[in-house]
Amino acid sequence: MLLALHKPYGVLSQFTPEPGSRWRTLAGFGLPADVYALGRLDADSEGLLLLSDEPGLNSRLLDPAAAHRREYWVQVERVPTDAALARLARGVKIGNYQTLPCTVRRLEPAPAVPPRDPPVRARKSVPDCWLSLELTEGKNRQVRRMTAAIGHPTLRLLRARIGRFAPGDLAPGKWRALTTAERAAVFA
Repeated sequence: MLLALHKPYGVLSQFTPEPGSRWRTLAGFGLPADVYALGRLDADSEGLLLLSDEPGLNSRLLDPAAAHRREYWVQVERVPTDAALARLARGVKIGNYQTLPCTVRRLEPAPAVPPRDPPVRARKSVPDCWLSLELTEGKNRQVRRMTAAIGHPTLRLLRARIGRFAPGDLAPGKWRALTTAERAAVFA
């Protein structure tokens, strides 16, 4: 079985709570027994999270040799220049790691996304911008660290697509089983 969940803000990508953590877990979403998350989204990230009960799918999706594409929509502080976006696309240094090249573009108009609870802080004197980043790797907090490296901190982050599968209008906190065609799109 392969499931798509629109993971809301404030939820860990695991079923067991962390001691002393303020974050909720996947245990509260009525998911079938014996499924596990394929990959992770930080508690402060949202969007598409796949879950399965099938061994082997995790490595099929996450092995860097597979170069499996994932698209993230990122709301950043201020509007990046074309030069900053080109730098991001070539790959940036985050700590001791050089990111692989990625596909990046401004999302104009901004995507229609569900409101977040709590909402992202709005600053009247500082504009923001939505970007699409398509990556084939997934280091810890990579997208946030990449946008910070070009001087545009992430305000909001949603995973919008894995492979060719996008969850469409799946509401935050809701999940559903993928069809055979959708499953094929994940691994395309």
